[in-house]
Amino acid sequence: MQHYRVGVLCILAAALSSLTTRPAVALEAAPILAAEGPSHRGVTLYVSKQGDDSDGSSWARAYHKIQSALSAIPDDRGGHRIVIRPDVYLEANLHPTHKGAAASYNELIGDHDGRLGSGATGWTVIDSGDPATGFKSFDWHSTFRAYKKGWSAEHTAESASSATWDRWKLSRLYATGADAGLFFDLVDETQPFTVVVEDSVGIGRAFGGGVASCLSRCEEPIAFRRCHLWALDFWGDTSGAYVRVENKTMPVHPDVIFEDCTLVGPQCALKSSNFGFQTSTYAKLKNCRLAALNFSQPQGTPTDGIIQSVQDGKLLRVDLEDCTLMGYKVFGVIVNKESADEIQYTVKGSVAAYVQFQQTVPPDIERLTQWPVDLFRSLTPPPGR
Repeated sequence: MQHYRVGVLCILAAALSSLTTRPAVALEAAPILAAEGPSHRGVTLYVSKQGDDSDGSSWARAYHKIQSALSAIPDDRGGHRIVIRPDVYLEANLHPTHKGAAASYNELIGDHDGRLGSGATGWTVIDSGDPATGFKSFDWHSTFRAYKKGWSAEHTAESASSATWDRWKLSRLYATGADAGLFFDLVDETQPFTVVVEDSVGIGRAFGGGVASCLSRCEEPIAFRRCHLWALDFWGDTSGAYVRVENKTMPVHPDVIFEDCTLVGPQCALKSSNFGFQTSTYAKLKNCRLAALNFSQPQGTPTDGIIQSVQDGKLLRVDLEDCTLMGYKVFGVIVNKESADEIQYTVKGSVAAYVQFQQTVPPDIERLTQWPVDLFRSLTPPPGR
């Protein structure tokens, strides 16, 4: 019954949103509602190169590949768990057979400290580069499968979506080596989607992490907690974290939440929208560190902002709580640059920015006048043990 009441509240909130005109600043942050419901205890599967690669039912019988365990998830009732021994796994385009369920998320866990019985400590590294030649920065080649047929002349396989990662929780993973790290794209299957990523590192050419081509659930927002998300490229729609939720109007609840995360990229730290898109996204950041590494002079090639909306400013809302930012300037838009003032934002607690000396800082955000030594030191992901 409680879960039903939360769903009704979400519907009412969406209806209210369509009737409300939103100012550019000083919005009141919306509450986050938690989903409740029945739980289900599923199977536990193990991945270790020291196992015999039989059925994954124990460490001794562990699968050698993560994909083998993902393919062995038996049903969509949720509550299933995959535990991985810390090691380097040369795998790409991972995709589970089944989604999780409400209040019974499936889990993909690196046994970071050995408490789950693997006998090892350190990072579970998923390296999606080419095993022979290294970094594979090729569109639609990523840690998690998402593929668009016809994207280029080389993209001839059938389109594929990250939708089967719905209602999964991932933790203690280090994803790198390809076009995106901890990134989920539903491609042509725009539908409600929730994923939770915790205590992980995502590094990619285009995106360190994020979501695209999906809808959100107000009672189950997409969440990244204690994650380091890095992009490596300046070209295109790249960003430390990229979020594009296909709302026709701006919702009253956050689609995506980042808590205690570090977002870094040469172009920007957080980005929403895309070229030609007119859909709205609402992101909440709490106790986060954001860095855009381009500090070019105005006559050079500066970034459009630490936080960006690609097409129009009105398509992005962001709540900032106890966050520190550094980069050329705070907010910006790539296409309709004059609409940067239309990015909607709220400020709570201590929010500060270190920007190029000729740039202004938005109201309610403190301007830092000295290099943020502590922030810069914190950009490095934690050690593996």
